[in-house]
Amino acid sequence: MSPLRIATRRSDLAMAQAGIVRLLLKEQGRDAVLLPVDTTGDREGGSNAVGGDTKDRWIDAIVALLRTGEADLAVHSAKDLPADDPEDLVIAAVPERGDPRDVLAAADGAYFDGEAPRRSARVGTSSLRRAAQLRAAFPGIDLVDLRGNVPTRMRKVQQEGGPDIAVLAAAGLDRLGLTPPAVKPLPVDVVVPAPGQGTLAIQCRTDDRPLRAAVSVLEHGVSATTLHAERALTRALAGDCNLPLGAFAQVHGDVVHLAARVATPDGSRVITAAAEAGDAEQAAKDVTAELLDQGAGEILDAVRGR
Repeated sequence: MSPLRIATRRSDLAMAQAGIVRLLLKEQGRDAVLLPVDTTGDREGGSNAVGGDTKDRWIDAIVALLRTGEADLAVHSAKDLPADDPEDLVIAAVPERGDPRDVLAAADGAYFDGEAPRRSARVGTSSLRRAAQLRAAFPGIDLVDLRGNVPTRMRKVQQEGGPDIAVLAAAGLDRLGLTPPAVKPLPVDVVVPAPGQGTLAIQCRTDDRPLRAAVSVLEHGVSATTLHAERALTRALAGDCNLPLGAFAQVHGDVVHLAARVATPDGSRVITAAAEAGDAEQAAKDVTAELLDQGAGEILDAVRGR
């Protein structure tokens, strides 16, 4: 049997994540090889336009390989996927979620005051979601733009003239085996993670039913449900750009708990909503309705420039 071909971005983190899936497949008796590619986002970098960095540019070359049949599977960070699946492609499996939290990482613990960034600390991020919530939670900090892959951002923090602290995804550090000299996890009620953060999505062609069946054994039911809830909320709010929107779902028994947050980019107004329901779609509907009732739509429209 020929090895399965897994398309992935070329970054260290993307390769590590695809490697995780390759090992999971190996445990099921299937060999796989990685096909690294550069997406438009990799080649051109992130958009500087507020609300203008669409997710398609970070996956375009990967899904192209699926569509031409040059790849059998693709492994994505779920937060990079648009909330709507195209008809010809499907998420075939969601492995167990990693740590969903954001963390504050620094070269020296002196930049922290207990579990919080020190007042006036220069905190680097390019994420509107992170910046908005951090401004609200820690009004004394100085937010600065910080871009690049995880190792690049860590190097910039350690360089003279760079930011004091970088905001990173805990799962990314874990998967790369990186341990910053000083790191403080941010509780999910302080900074609500991005929808899908810490989750991997294994994608394939919709019409390849034998492969979908073979890959389905990698599915982690709770992780799939939480991703479903977070993507449904994102879809309802049309949140496929770089927007100040966080969402985090948990499953307790037969109940899906979903919390979400929308904030103005300056952190002056924060809207939080939460709901529990018997399924992911209903939880997303309830939280969406509560957010919109509180004015989240106006905030998101203003960020989009409407």
